[in-house]
This record gives sequence, structure tokens and C-alpha cells, in this order.
Amino acid sequence: MMYINQIHTSASQIRLEKLIKERLNPDADTEKIDAQIWDLFGEVWAIMFTDLCGFSRGVEKFGIIHFLQLIYESERLFVPCIDEHNGILIKSEGDSLMIVFRWVNKAIDCAIAMQKAAQAYNQDKTDEEKILLSIGLGYGRILKIGDADIFGAEVNAASKLGEDIGKAWEILATVAVTEQIKKRSDLQLELLSTSIPGTSQAFKIIYQL
Repeated sequence: MMYINQIHTSASQIRLEKLIKERLNPDADTEKIDAQIWDLFGEVWAIMFTDLCGFSRGVEKFGIIHFLQLIYESERLFVPCIDEHNGILIKSEGDSLMIVFRWVNKAIDCAIAMQKAAQAYNQDKTDEEKILLSIGLGYGRILKIGDADIFGAEVNAASKLGEDIGKAWEILATVAVTEQIKKRSDLQLELLSTSIPGTSQAFKIIYQL
């Protein structure tokens, strides 16, 4: 089964690359090619980016090996949460994870579960051993290239929120995410004053830890 999945992912990437090359031709019908790309790869997903807060500063102080251990421990904590909430881990880069979910509520429940897992883990840890997590969420139609990569405005916004804007324990979300959770009484929203490319508004999700 893993071999079959690898073939499909590779086929998706090859197909996209072929279309992009066609698009580079001076006489290319870019509108038609763009429509074909969206038809092939356009899907609606909830997107999550995670980030370990203070990672770069910590590397300077404690060394890279210490933080490789933290990355390992964080993935050991968070991957079961992802699996439990039917997420798909697309990519792991350094201290960040890129994950997609079919449903926004699954993504939010997973984000809260991850923060709770970090809280439990940190109880008997020294400050330099603690896992401090920030999470960014987006939702909308994106380009999903097999299970290899994802692209789109909501992807960019979620990445910015999780990796650049978010602080420890925060779950930040685009307005597209918040429109899907209006009926949830267990959550509150706080509008962010920061302008985020890819979304008209962004919010901090207030949740019970």
C-alpha cells in the first residue's frame, strides 16, 4: 500500500510540473491551464501549522542536539493527536508540522488536544525542556499535490499565524475558520489587530486548557 501511495504522489507532482512548464510557453493559454490545475488538484481542507516557540533562540543557548530531542518528543506527543482527529501530516520541517483535516472542527479539537498534551508533558520539566506550542489554522480551497505539498492563500495565512505571529499556547485562525465554528459555545474569538496576508481577518481562539 505504501508503494502505491508513493506512485500516486509522484504522478501528481509530475502532472503539475508538466502543466507549469506548459504555462511558461509565451503562447500558453494560462487561464485554461490554471483551470485545469485547479480541476486536478483543487480541494477544500482545513490547514494547520504548528511551531515550537523560542526554538531558534533556544538553539543558540542550549545547542542543536538538545532541540533535536525536543522535536522528537513533540512529534511523539502530537502525531497520536493528529491520528485521533483524522488529520494527515503532510510535512515536517524543523520544529514545524504541516497538517490537513477534512473538517474545521476536527482541526480545532486536534489543536486543543495537542496543547493539552504539551501541558501534561511540561508538568515535571525544566524550562529548557518544556514544549511550548503555537498553532495557526486556515480553511478553504487549496492545491493539494498528492500527500506531498499544499499551496494557497489559506495555507500561507495559516503558516504566518502559526510560525510567525502565534505565541506559546495560542491557537490562531483565519476568518474562514471562524465562520465554520459559530455554533460552538465552548470557544470564544478575539480579533487580532495584525494584518495577515491571505485572510481579511484573523482571530485568537480562546479555549479551555
